[in-house]
Amino acid sequence: MKIRSIFTNSGGILFSRIFGFVRDLMMASVLGANLYSDIFFVAFKLPNLFRRIFGEGAFAQSFLPSFIASRYKTIFAARILLIFLGIIILLSILVDLSAGPITRLIAPGFDTASVAMTAKFVAIQFWYLPLIFLVTFLGALLQWKEHFATTAFATVLLNLAIIGGLLISRGMPKEQIVYILSWSVLAGGALQVIAHLIMARRFRLLRMLAVGFVSLGTHSRKVAEDSGRFFKNFFPAIWGNSTAQVMAFLDTWLASFLVSGSISYLYYANRIFQLPLALFAIALSVALFPSVAKRIRHKDEAGALREMKRGFWILLALLSLATAGGIIFSTEIIWLLFERGAFSRADTLQTAAVLRMYMIGLLPFGLGKLFSLWLYSRHEQMQAARIATWSLAGYALLAFLLFRPLGATGLALASTFSGFVSFILLIRSFGTERFFGLFHLRWLLYWLLALLLTVLLMGGGHLLLLHWVGV
Repeated sequence: MKIRSIFTNSGGILFSRIFGFVRDLMMASVLGANLYSDIFFVAFKLPNLFRRIFGEGAFAQSFLPSFIASRYKTIFAARILLIFLGIIILLSILVDLSAGPITRLIAPGFDTASVAMTAKFVAIQFWYLPLIFLVTFLGALLQWKEHFATTAFATVLLNLAIIGGLLISRGMPKEQIVYILSWSVLAGGALQVIAHLIMARRFRLLRMLAVGFVSLGTHSRKVAEDSGRFFKNFFPAIWGNSTAQVMAFLDTWLASFLVSGSISYLYYANRIFQLPLALFAIALSVALFPSVAKRIRHKDEAGALREMKRGFWILLALLSLATAGGIIFSTEIIWLLFERGAFSRADTLQTAAVLRMYMIGLLPFGLGKLFSLWLYSRHEQMQAARIATWSLAGYALLAFLLFRPLGATGLALASTFSGFVSFILLIRSFGTERFFGLFHLRWLLYWLLALLLTVLLMGGGHLLLLHWVGV
């Protein structure tokens, strides 16, 4: 595991998320937490869902092992690109033509007027999907070249495009603001593609793809077996990686039946929750995966476990601190970032309550990212898919029980419960003996003492903050 790669990914994610929070606090100020913000977030839900599924490792974890194993890499890469891009463009056309019924499926609690208004924004924003697939595909090839920086930092371009849209539309009618923001999403996707094309050219990946396309017509049979292996693993891998995103999608579906603003509370709280998850768990997993996969491929299980052990303790320490801070300072975080303009004090309290429920699940979700690498490295994508299914079932059961009495907070609690279900099942698949083999008594004591001291210091700081500032 290269520490430099982890810092590169974390630095890029942090840089992007800083601009993401600037984007969100501007959006909270301009749109607030009301029908129009709910409409934008519903329209952005589908492209954002696919962005996270494709962009946070799911595609690369299926593509890279098959690509590395292929004897005809240029042809294999060209064939996968052509197949996926064709399917995604057809899907985008279908969504464009049937945006109304699809919007009704995403937000069934919306009335007819809200659905009609949202549908046109869904049709626009879904075209972000072909763009983000190109970004993901080129990013996977750059990972093969052990270059992580472009993909890590490129998301900032999406945030800058939306920030630009907010600046341009400030003071306009709210429906016009949502219209401009929808086109800003596409502009951000196009900028990300351009950045990846520039870097792919530097690493001569475009030339490799060109050779693959030229050879594809006459030599496609040579990669038929490789393609079959990839597709056999791809769909279970996507399902196994996308549980959190599907739950966020279902959150929106259920929250559309709740009071106006509930979708926005979930969105803003989930944005805070996703920061440490991406900054630590996803960044480390992306950097660690190629190393673990290569060691597993070369029958070096002991070396792979050493990599896993280092990653486990780094994640445990970082995620524990983030969990404590997120729970203790939840109200202050939302107040600092969002409470201005159209975002009221009541919105802050509601969003903070949702955030606390999400943060309880940070450790199981984050550590689950690490242990899922073991399954993907061993081509056990189907097992990961089974675990995802049980996790989603646990979420669905609790969400339907809690969303009426507890509102958006109940949906966040259900999400956290599913994280624990997933983590327990992942440990069973990883092997309890291997799992406890990662522990070291002295390190465990250090972690417990450090966590206790951190909670005491944060708690004391929180009391002082309440006394002097009264947030």
